[in-house]
Amino acid sequence: MNRNRVYSFNQLVFSTFLIVAVFGPFVAPLRASAEDEATIAKSLADMLRAARQVISSNQTRINDPNLGDKGLSGQVVLQQAVEIYKKTTGTDPASIDPASRLGRLLHFQMDAIVEVTDANQATINAKGVGFKAFIPAVFARLVNEAFESRAKDEAQIKVTAPEQLVRNRKSRPDEWEADVIRSKLLQPEWPRGQAYTGDAVTKDRSAYRMMMPEYYAASCLSCHGSPKGETDITGYPKEGGREGDLGAVISVTLFK
Repeated sequence: MNRNRVYSFNQLVFSTFLIVAVFGPFVAPLRASAEDEATIAKSLADMLRAARQVISSNQTRINDPNLGDKGLSGQVVLQQAVEIYKKTTGTDPASIDPASRLGRLLHFQMDAIVEVTDANQATINAKGVGFKAFIPAVFARLVNEAFESRAKDEAQIKVTAPEQLVRNRKSRPDEWEADVIRSKLLQPEWPRGQAYTGDAVTKDRSAYRMMMPEYYAASCLSCHGSPKGETDITGYPKEGGREGDLGAVISVTLFK
């Protein structure tokens, strides 16, 4: 009887060892998966911000009616965006394994930046025309659309905002985004700049989602500030926003 008990205990120990040996390696990747998804989502948001910053900082140049070639080819914009990304994240995209999910999606995004910039060279370089309407918001939307055509059903990026601030119907928040904006990002106690992440069913698929809040800077107020209702340079009525108000959200979706 005692021998049987000892034998059964040994069997249990051995079986436990086999379970750990066989299934143990799969536990760490599952934990790392959430970390990987957070890293990927933030990296895509950081690269989009970097590229948009390049377009923003060159608005005076782009809208100069006396200057033809602005020297802002797709590769030039990408190179400048990569430098900003490196300073922001401390990571060189060239050091990321291109076969990894992060590397693959980041390269899709960088290709999209080049594609959109090159496709709009005639607009950017038009002489005799002042305001070109090639503003950061338009650029970001076009890049996100080009990215989605490459990533297909694997990932999506969108710049959205509280519904009353959305100017382009394509940028309207979906139900999940609207709820996060309303119940999290707009709340006074929400830590400034902190992203909200979570799993959610999106387009009937399980997905990891991240919402990265963005706030009006002083430079944003020429279009989004006061007086509320006045027509801005783009032809839209100003929202009456103030510096520091939540003005936009970068929404990243990574499908499982």
